[in-house]
Amino acid sequence: MERAADASTGVSAGAGASRIRRQRGYAWEDTLVKRFNDTPGWRAFRLGSPSIRLPDVLAVNTAKKTMLVIEAKSGTTTSLPVPAEQITRCMEWMNIFEIYKKRSVILAFKFMSKKRVGLGRYEGRNLREFYKAWDVSWDVATCTCNYDGKTFAGTGSSREEIVMKDYRMPFAAGHVPSG
Repeated sequence: MERAADASTGVSAGAGASRIRRQRGYAWEDTLVKRFNDTPGWRAFRLGSPSIRLPDVLAVNTAKKTMLVIEAKSGTTTSLPVPAEQITRCMEWMNIFEIYKKRSVILAFKFMSKKRVGLGRYEGRNLREFYKAWDVSWDVATCTCNYDGKTFAGTGSSREEIVMKDYRMPFAAGHVPSG
């Protein structure tokens, strides 16, 4: 089925939506990096895209020998999935840096203050952010976080609720997370 092109850009509606999702994701990653870099002792870097097998954000505190490998998801839906291969990639990066005594994979979810209710239609809701620590002892699976903060492993009808620990970000004192 062909999608109509936007007359002003010549871009199909599907391509435009995809671009908006990417921009939203980049903005969330940049926000996380800025929050870390504004926190004494922390340095963070946005690493790249999935096409080059890098996590979204790497944050380190050398004095505390702590490293966080972060996969960030942002959206206007009621659930945000993290594909299993992205969690695996984060774990691989975490395992490379053995010099850091405390290493964690963090899934950072941001539910926008608008909820999509149809094609180009939104309704207001509260902005919510959740930071969940992946338990490295678990089998890797696609992980989904819902707007209420509940997390699930698996996809489709084979999803089961998992209890992921909330991770208190070092910038949390200066930032009021929702949820």
